[in-house]
Amino acid sequence: MGHTFHIPVLGLGYSIDTPLKVARYGISSALSIVDDELIERIREYHSKKNDEPFTAIPKSADDHRTKRITAYLNLVDKLVNQQFEKLSNMPFTEGSDICRYFELLPESSQLKQDYELMMVCPDNHRKEMLQNVLRRRMVKGAIDVNIMAKLDKMNYNADNEYMGDENTDALAALRGFAESNLESSVVLSAGMNPRLYSYLETFDDFLPGDNSKFTKKIILKVSDFRSALIQAKFLAKKGLWVSEFRVESGLNCGGHAFATEGYLLGPILEEFKQKREAMVEELYQLYQPALLQKGVECRVVPKQRVSVQGGIGTAMENSFLIEYYELDGTGWGSPFLLVPEVTNVDEKTLAQLTDADETDFYLSGASPLGILFNNFKPSSAETQRIERLEKGRPGSPCTKKYLITNTEFTELPICTASREYQNLKIKQLETSALPTNEYQDKFDEITEKLCLCEGLCSSVYIKYGISKPKENKAVAICPGPNLAYFNGIYSLEEMVKHIYGKLDLLDKIKRPHLFIKELDLYIDYLQTDIHAHIKDLNDKKRKHLNNFKAQLQNGIDYYKQLFDELPGQTSNFLQTVFEELNASENKLNSTLI
Repeated sequence: MGHTFHIPVLGLGYSIDTPLKVARYGISSALSIVDDELIERIREYHSKKNDEPFTAIPKSADDHRTKRITAYLNLVDKLVNQQFEKLSNMPFTEGSDICRYFELLPESSQLKQDYELMMVCPDNHRKEMLQNVLRRRMVKGAIDVNIMAKLDKMNYNADNEYMGDENTDALAALRGFAESNLESSVVLSAGMNPRLYSYLETFDDFLPGDNSKFTKKIILKVSDFRSALIQAKFLAKKGLWVSEFRVESGLNCGGHAFATEGYLLGPILEEFKQKREAMVEELYQLYQPALLQKGVECRVVPKQRVSVQGGIGTAMENSFLIEYYELDGTGWGSPFLLVPEVTNVDEKTLAQLTDADETDFYLSGASPLGILFNNFKPSSAETQRIERLEKGRPGSPCTKKYLITNTEFTELPICTASREYQNLKIKQLETSALPTNEYQDKFDEITEKLCLCEGLCSSVYIKYGISKPKENKAVAICPGPNLAYFNGIYSLEEMVKHIYGKLDLLDKIKRPHLFIKELDLYIDYLQTDIHAHIKDLNDKKRKHLNNFKAQLQNGIDYYKQLFDELPGQTSNFLQTVFEELNASENKLNSTLI
């Protein structure tokens, strides 16, 4: 067994080259392939840094988005292979990278245990034999890619002619991955896109080879069991297997947040635990005949992993989730923003993150997509947004156009964070004759939008010194609320030791259990939703809110039973958890609809 955690995608630029920093140590990570301009610039940076030839792929090139993504992924694959080969052939001397590889592994890993036995072996001949065995058993971390499935802008040529479905942003990005040399997974997040899911079927690398092994795999990031099953069945009927479900907390996560209908993480994981085997069987019954229609046999049920991410903060939570819910792993995202050797956070933002408290992290309407977005108040992008408002120039110049979705005022889509849209929308608002407080609420809603295309890339450009002279250097960052409890800058060793329980980075930090934190976030979300509809609360909305509240109560009842029956818990832990649960329940009961 290797590592039991992975590093999920972090914004656009924060994990854009994380595999180059951790894959050689057997740690899996994911990078975003949304922004091909960012990808092209980072490819140039790493090509020059590693003396690799670089030929620019201009926007004028045919299928430039696909080609840029493929070229970058091939470069990352090549460099990681070189790193891993070099590491694998190092002598086992103290402080060497090969020793670091094994020392980062969890204590439960048989590979680590065998390494420790080898290190104390007195017989030199036997020691060398053991070393050769260890070298053969080493594996690289996966270089996975992330696509927000519904971030699928349609593209037009210079004559404003639609370039076809295969050239939408998500499909071109998928093609870039599919045509690369990587043997890894595409992580599909942010909901189902039938057009994208159907396009997967056109690439043979997603079909099983010998022994049901895949050259390229599919991972679905999901927020509940029902949506996971619906999406996986859609794919299975096309002869496509989901190799992993990454269950993510609806609100206790970084980036965009997708709230469930009051379903909490514990009950969701319980449902996966209870129904996992039946789901695999049901999917295989759909998958096998679909494959046969393609002339492909698959007599062995392919493996299917389930992992969880979002808000995990301690080794105890990490091991509890894996052991109790019988999971294959966990995802640790936001805490790695404080590990400079792993992610790309500029010095100013890094200092702000380490000094931040719970009030600095909040769920916002800042995303132009109209999806809830985890925002960071002190960020320079947020400061710049407010300064532009004060100067009477709300909105941002729209240069990249990845998030253009609105056609309220224009024939072709524009971005709701753009200066163009916000000016048009404010002019419309000014004719509405709303009372002052209602006007201000609408105005704030319009102008809260941030330019994420630039803001989520700025940090890596600043860190690597590759910002262009007139380029906007305001940094947007989207950590999960769990980051509030981490207040230092850490090494890779320190964070990994923290995850596996050899070091406690949160010692003496008062922090709620991850289940309680998520519960409180959902109660806050419910209260905000009630407040937003207080003047137009119809029967349908009232029923929805009551169902949401009831579902949260079901979650509280589940947690009470869970913690009451869990063996091996200390009295202090149980006392604290039940006090937190009771406080949350009182808060929920006082929420009137």
